[in-house]
Amino acid sequence: MGASALILVAAHAGGGLARRLGQPYIVGQLAAGIALGPSLLGTLAPEAYAGLFPAAVGPALTGFSQFSLVVFLFAVGYELDLKILGDRARVSVTVALAAFVVPMTVGCGAALLFRDTLRDLGGGWEPSTAAVVFAGIALSITAVPVLTAIVRENGLTRTVPGVVAVSAAGVLDAVCWTVLAGTMLNSGAGEGALDWPWRAALAVGFVTVMALAARPVLRTLLWRTRLEPSLRLALLIGFALGSAWVTHWLGLHVIFGALLAGLVTPREEGGTLDPDLLRPLHEISSLLLPFFFVLSGQSVALNSMTGTGWAVLLVVTVLAVTTKVGSGLVSARLGGLDRHDARTVGVLLSARGLTELIALNAGLEAGLVSGPLYTVLVFMALATTLLTQPLLVLTRRLAARDRPTAPVPGTAAQPYATAEGGAEGAGRGE
Repeated sequence: MGASALILVAAHAGGGLARRLGQPYIVGQLAAGIALGPSLLGTLAPEAYAGLFPAAVGPALTGFSQFSLVVFLFAVGYELDLKILGDRARVSVTVALAAFVVPMTVGCGAALLFRDTLRDLGGGWEPSTAAVVFAGIALSITAVPVLTAIVRENGLTRTVPGVVAVSAAGVLDAVCWTVLAGTMLNSGAGEGALDWPWRAALAVGFVTVMALAARPVLRTLLWRTRLEPSLRLALLIGFALGSAWVTHWLGLHVIFGALLAGLVTPREEGGTLDPDLLRPLHEISSLLLPFFFVLSGQSVALNSMTGTGWAVLLVVTVLAVTTKVGSGLVSARLGGLDRHDARTVGVLLSARGLTELIALNAGLEAGLVSGPLYTVLVFMALATTLLTQPLLVLTRRLAARDRPTAPVPGTAAQPYATAEGGAEGAGRGE
């Protein structure tokens, strides 16, 4: 009980402090989770750490963590709507593919080129095909929830770069999760005794059943029976947990089943989201996600970072930022955006945050990353998310310098061309 109370208070206090500093809430929660791990609390107060986090609380932390991930990713899948692409589908898809292919290629190439250096980090990392592909995925991911929050808080919700970045990130997210699922199947991770081709075939069959059978059944239950909101919530969370169990049994991670459950859950008859479902899903995940951050922090060993580790962190962070910003900028320019809007799109796509952390934990469990490399990648995710807001400020200043009388993205003082082609007060953020 003491550990739970400390986790909740510390994580939400850290999130509140991060928000006051102009950073996403999740950054503070992740920092608090790392601080409660062996790197900081375990080093400064080992007796207190051992008392708060004995081995006996491990299963409880894991249970809360897994449940929070299922609820969170179910909500992500339910909210994901590629119809937002609208008349900017071409440029959004182009940006998404570029922001996937370039970081993926660079990540895989770097893993092969510096395989001896990554081995020197320790932890038994080997450059298998799955491990190399996972390295590329680690650079390719963009955190849609964090990106959406940054877009909203910077008043970019209805601007051209805001819409392009969010819609491209949705496409990119779908591609990354699909590739990650295939990578984990090929890695042989999981409890099932079947070989990966059989598990891949079963996974395809499960996705087909979910898409063709589960959606009509849910549509009937949700639209015709008009269940009470509490019963509807219980039914859908149970559905998400069952889907997560199936993908875990298939050798994947619970995250894939939860995301798939959200994707096949039908919206309201008018195509709108159900607020009576979405609100409690967000409240539950917001309350319990700190347990996931703390569990993630337990695997971060900052005090074991060597000079090689810090050098790898620097290189990986530079590659993560430059590949995302560069690919987003160039592809957005080719899609017809001006250089200031294109630069904003590239910067926004560099945010990783929670989505990256979820993927890293899945990779760690599957043995695709070593403990030291996991620590490096977690800090890369934190650094790239922290850098997003300062880089956005820099893009505004560059735009103001180059176009002193023209609208500047994300400022309330001047109108800015919206995704619909009109002018909107960008400071609204809604």
